[in-house]
Amino acid sequence: MPQLRLALNQIDSTVGDLAGNAEAVVQWTRHAAEQGAHLVAFPEMVLTGYPVEDLALRPSFVEASRDALRALGRRLAAEGLGELPVLVGYLDRSERDRPRLGRPAGSPENAAAVLYRGEVVLRFAKHHLPNYGVFDEYRYFVPGDTLPVLRVHGVDVALAICEDLWQEGGRVPAARSARAGLLLSVNASPYERNKDDTRLELVRKRAQEAGCTTAYLASTGGQDDLVFDGDSIVVDAAGEVVARAPQFAEGSVILDLDLPAALPDAPGGTVDDGLRIDRVVLSEEPLPPYEREVTGGYAERLDDDEEVYSALVVGLRAYVAKNGFRSVLVGLSGGIDSALVAAIACDAVGAAHVHGVSMPSKYSSDHSRGDAAELARRTGLDFRTVSIEPMFDAYMGSLGLTGLAEENLQSRLRGTLLMALSNQEGHLVLAPGNKSELAVGYSTLYGDSVGAYGPIKDVYKSDVFRLARWRNRAAEERGQVPPIPENSISKPPSAELRPDQVDTDSLPDYAVLDRILELYVDRDRGKDEIVAAGFDEELVARTLRMVDTAEYKRRQYPPGTKISAKGFGKDRRLPITNRWRETRS
Repeated sequence: MPQLRLALNQIDSTVGDLAGNAEAVVQWTRHAAEQGAHLVAFPEMVLTGYPVEDLALRPSFVEASRDALRALGRRLAAEGLGELPVLVGYLDRSERDRPRLGRPAGSPENAAAVLYRGEVVLRFAKHHLPNYGVFDEYRYFVPGDTLPVLRVHGVDVALAICEDLWQEGGRVPAARSARAGLLLSVNASPYERNKDDTRLELVRKRAQEAGCTTAYLASTGGQDDLVFDGDSIVVDAAGEVVARAPQFAEGSVILDLDLPAALPDAPGGTVDDGLRIDRVVLSEEPLPPYEREVTGGYAERLDDDEEVYSALVVGLRAYVAKNGFRSVLVGLSGGIDSALVAAIACDAVGAAHVHGVSMPSKYSSDHSRGDAAELARRTGLDFRTVSIEPMFDAYMGSLGLTGLAEENLQSRLRGTLLMALSNQEGHLVLAPGNKSELAVGYSTLYGDSVGAYGPIKDVYKSDVFRLARWRNRAAEERGQVPPIPENSISKPPSAELRPDQVDTDSLPDYAVLDRILELYVDRDRGKDEIVAAGFDEELVARTLRMVDTAEYKRRQYPPGTKISAKGFGKDRRLPITNRWRETRS
């Protein structure tokens, strides 16, 4: 049975950085060559970064991508890597499509190509285009209509891109019809909690449907509010796992596969879903047996809390680095939200690059001031205290505000102070709001919503507490000082904008609130369904009204790491001006 040493390069790329991404491809290809690889693969749109969004509609960017691909092929050959086939994702355009209503201008394609001996020897476009959640690929791309098959050392390798595996039909059954020995899919599949289990079952199922070993290569890193968790998988034709890569880490999975020989009379023509087999033969002769077999390994899975926390760290780290910042700034109230954000920031960019500022008012408790200082002591972040009382008194002397206006003034003064320090010192400000607060509008515009990035924007309050406890427990297990003061976790949450204020003065208990929000926000359940699930009707009606009337606030909140199936942003697009209410009489 022919053998093939496959190199799956699970790497990060940056949207628009064609030169930097190409450099990474060269470096990882060289590493694969040194390990004796026979076929090298990189993730979906690795050359341009993913997702490129409306850059796909800009002809200059499309042409730059095409030029970069050809230049990459020439460079690989010039550096002695030309005999190694390299599969690279990039942005292309269809040469055959004609402009017509309902098609993206310029007919862009989410494409991949095989580079060999300095040339593009095979190119193809994604067949199934996702159009749900964060994906708008019908807006950006035209679909491919081929089943690309690459014959390498006597093995037929069918190629696919991401959604080609997630949807039924198309290239998976076509790979079986083409009698492929290996199905290789390149992906940039964003992270969602628990998606690793779903992904594994998907790859197993598709391998059985394709009737061949299946390799699922995924991106890692972060892009704006998306995180890519890697977790590349190889399974055999029966669905048994052969190798699995780590989560949230760059690296190369290199493994030897025993694969069936390509048929001398392999099928051609048109197969499933009208796909035309496009077979390119690079080498017919099988390889001699390996002197030393490489297995690829199996990385242990992270537990659920560590997985979510890792996603938050990777998302923030990528946003800071890729946008050219060196440090972050967070307002430290002594509460749980800012404490968790600070811990994430220290893990993401290092405590030396995290700046915390306590901004007490006359309503700030001594324990909150002390908890903020204790957090700084435990983590080693840079810490200062700037009282807002003089500024508050000056405003109040001029305006005489009362009630909610007086409370919100304190938050806005803190926001102004943070942005002033950001402008003066060059830090990126982190907004500490969580998903529960954003859902019900429990945040102040131009106050605690100030910032360039919201690390826990997609984390419900109940999960904030759980992640804080996990982070402290993980530190203890490593013999380290837990970063978050126990008092920040155990005390009742409070904005401390008036005497003796706690969140439950105006909000339900978070354990109950979050379950209602999960049904309404994440699952789109209506009022009657939520009440039928066992919740008090009046409480449900009040909660849904708060969610509905806060859309304008959420629209102005900064981006933040997405960890759920439906985060606030591209996943959930509701009109601001909207008179529909689930609680209508």
